[in-house]
Amino acid sequence: MDDRLKQDFTRRLSQCNSGGMIVIIYDILFAYMDDVKKAYEDGEHEEMKNALRKSQRVLDEMIQSLDFSYELSNNLYALYVFCKNELARTLYQNQLDGLNEADKILRRLYGSFVEAARQDTSGPMMRNTQQVYAGMTYGRGELNESYMDNDNQRGFFV
Repeated sequence: MDDRLKQDFTRRLSQCNSGGMIVIIYDILFAYMDDVKKAYEDGEHEEMKNALRKSQRVLDEMIQSLDFSYELSNNLYALYVFCKNELARTLYQNQLDGLNEADKILRRLYGSFVEAARQDTSGPMMRNTQQVYAGMTYGRGELNESYMDNDNQRGFFV
């Protein structure tokens, strides 16, 4: 994952609500899984292992954040564990079969979470963050983002 993508995820996380958070986590997972595919195609075994481990850590985070007071969480838990095992299979077989299977399952779940996030009307989870304004400039196809930092009361105070 390159620095520009990390910056984009950071910006999105600072502006999202609780419904959008899981969508962003899925996007992070898919970015790491894309890194696995690219490293595999380039023959970079160490890079592939690192990307697989990062993907598994994201899945671990998703598993730990499940609220088991809802019955749906048990089903999600089983799917996440299965996908994590498929990623492990990718590592020890050095083939993309397991990754492709996990990707297929997770993309189906992703669509449901995107729809649920669209219906979430709650406010942003983070307060006191910079406002981001984005718009087209006069440049060819460039999108500029402006951060408005007029508020000196942002952040933590000691």
